Amino acid sequence: MAMALTRACCCTLARQRNPLCSSFLRNPHHQRIRFRQPLQSFKSYPAGFQRRIRAIHEAAVEPMTSNKQNEPLPQPQNWNIKMLYDGDCPLCMREVNMLRERNESYGTIKFVDISSDEYSPEENQGLDYKTVMGRIHAILSDGTVVTDVEAFRKLYEQVGLGWVYAVTKYEPIATIADAIYSVWAKYRLQITGRPPLEAILDTRKKKVGVCRWINFLNSITTHLRF
Repeated sequence: MAMALTRACCCTLARQRNPLCSSFLRNPHHQRIRFRQPLQSFKSYPAGFQRRIRAIHEAAVEPMTSNKQNEPLPQPQNWNIKMLYDGDCPLCMREVNMLRERNESYGTIKFVDISSDEYSPEENQGLDYKTVMGRIHAILSDGTVVTDVEAFRKLYEQVGLGWVYAVTKYEPIATIADAIYSVWAKYRLQITGRPPLEAILDTRKKKVGVCRWINFLNSITTHLRF
């Protein structure tokens, strides 16, 4: 694709500076035509034209970015609750992004992406990937683990939206809300068009194995250099 865009850009330059180029483009038999005078350098063309060519080039070579944020965001130092979320879940990320925006003013929530290769159960009360994928988990600053609707209630309270889940504190609303969430958690992957949990775990296991092997090879290479 980059080569095609480069060729198109060169042809555009030629058309502006040499009338023979139009004939060259229309008739493939003219591909052997050689210009007596070489085209002028790119810097000699108007600034506006240079910007258009540069924009086309950047669009061709710049990789597409996903909605998932790859770069780690700064985390609050004195957080009250830690949210463990699935960064590969598109519906989950809508809520996470909303809470993250609210948290900019409060600084009370620490966000942990369990889908990241750097996720560590040891740093999160021993909660492994499979367990956290089953339902929402949050960890209070004192180490207490909360799940399901209670986790959402605690999170929303930390960003001034406690009223949203306030009614779920009382029966029978609490039981009904947990039952509804359990259905959502059970079919979350199917609803969002993702593979079954077993397939995700298998893919993640293979990925971790490959990463460990690469790290092992890198460590050997580093030692050999010295």
